[in-house]
Amino acid sequence: MSNSNLFLYIGKPVRNEYGKLIAKVASFGLTPSGKFESVYLESGDGQFTKHPMENLRFNGAEVIFITKIKSQASVLSDHIPLIWRKDEALKDLLDKKRITSDVFQTLHASFTNVLTQLKKDAQVIIDESTIEIERCKEEINSLSYAIANLEIEHEIGKVDEQTYQTAFQLLQDTLRRATSERTDYELTKSKISSVLLGDSQDTMQKPKTFAEQVNVAATKLPEPPVVVYVKEVGKTGI
Repeated sequence: MSNSNLFLYIGKPVRNEYGKLIAKVASFGLTPSGKFESVYLESGDGQFTKHPMENLRFNGAEVIFITKIKSQASVLSDHIPLIWRKDEALKDLLDKKRITSDVFQTLHASFTNVLTQLKKDAQVIIDESTIEIERCKEEINSLSYAIANLEIEHEIGKVDEQTYQTAFQLLQDTLRRATSERTDYELTKSKISSVLLGDSQDTMQKPKTFAEQVNVAATKLPEPPVVVYVKEVGKTGI
């Protein structure tokens, strides 16, 4: 996408992967050579935040924000197994006497240092994912109570049918989004934990991309729950 086209996105709404409106594009940061380096977003409360360009996806007229947790998890899920494999290959080369001991020690130390830092970064992702999972759980719990209260007020006649249907659909859509978000964070935490601990032999033999890992894990999970309330025919009170 050309630089001039990117500037056309200034003022456009920004949504997360689940469709929630979170901000709008305020401006861009460029390098001296003219390369887009960062984006400035304005949230609903008027605050401005700066983010790397890789956190944004431009899909036609839509601007989608990819959270730092997911973007970093994608990188770590690929890099950690790759460094492991390189270090193992290095040990094999030493055993086969195809490299000297000095070369092995230098490269092995380099791989070890990189892997140590990657593991620290992975632990940060796990901790942040845990926080986000709890936040989603609290939101889902609050939405469930909101739906229950809406049902009660509608049942006793304080909320008319049209208002009820509009509010109910809004709450259900938000509940689905929160449930999907929680599932994604749980998958992210699970896959990073697995990679960090080196539990999967397949990962050691042939690293999968983050997208492939999520797709495999998703097939083992049930569909996100959706709260549906069915009213009993003929019931006029509580």
